[in-house]
Amino acid sequence: MSIPIVVFMYALWSSVFSLGKMTLQYCPPLFLTGARMFLAGLVLLGFLAIFKRSSFKLNRIQLLSIALLAFFSIYLSNALEFWGLQYLSAAKTCFIYSLSPFFAAFFSYLHFNEKMNSRKWLGFAIGFVGFIPVLLTQTGSEELLNAFSFFSWPTLAIMGAALCSIYGWVILRLVVKDHSISPLMANGTSMLLGGLLAFGHSFLSESWNPLPVLPQNISPFLQGTILMMLVSNIICYNLYGLMLKRFTATFLSFMGLLSPIFASLNGLIFLDEPISWTIIMSTGVVSLGLWVVYRAELKQGYIVTSKST
Repeated sequence: MSIPIVVFMYALWSSVFSLGKMTLQYCPPLFLTGARMFLAGLVLLGFLAIFKRSSFKLNRIQLLSIALLAFFSIYLSNALEFWGLQYLSAAKTCFIYSLSPFFAAFFSYLHFNEKMNSRKWLGFAIGFVGFIPVLLTQTGSEELLNAFSFFSWPTLAIMGAALCSIYGWVILRLVVKDHSISPLMANGTSMLLGGLLAFGHSFLSESWNPLPVLPQNISPFLQGTILMMLVSNIICYNLYGLMLKRFTATFLSFMGLLSPIFASLNGLIFLDEPISWTIIMSTGVVSLGLWVVYRAELKQGYIVTSKST
């Protein structure tokens, strides 16, 4: 039953891109990152303070690992994501996040000595070919922020967000498996710290008068922030942490390739964004790479099967 749960997790998680794009109409990206993460951290740590106070006993190495998780996976990843999301469609933003498996394989090789064989390289090659058509497509305000060749600054920002995000997840895997920290504690503490970092950056770079949200926009801002927090930070972040005990970061990142299909549907329903058949077809090609890598990891024994659990 674990794989259907992973699919459900990404179907739910993909809705956050549409929710984020709608909420960005009422507030700047750094303040949104800070509000969402700080609030989620308070909720998770409040839950642990009531039901499992022993989780707060952390040593120096554990605190350092959580600080790295907060900086990369929470603060930097979400700040880059929300900035780029202002100029890209929800579906394209979600699709670019599918670069995560390339980063995951590299970091897993460094941290966990997971070997790359010919089948994995074939899967990555197929996946890379699938990315090219989407990266070549630029629309709207993205064209005005071109960096070089067919790369725009928003596209590079989302790539940077994916890199920081997957590095954070690799750190989380180390924290959960090697340092005996529960996913709730690791996520709650890192979200609180990452939210504070985002608030500090927002105060220095965004207009606070007294807040960077107009009075008439406070209600829709709070609604969007709370909904994003519940879906992503409370449900999906912690579900991902649990799935890391069963699957590798590389495989979970590849399963995320299903997200652009769900994100395209959400963008159509909530934002009136037309479905990009380029993204749908590219997702199909990259998903073929997912299957090849999954079979390779299963054969290598990196994925725990139900029979051996």
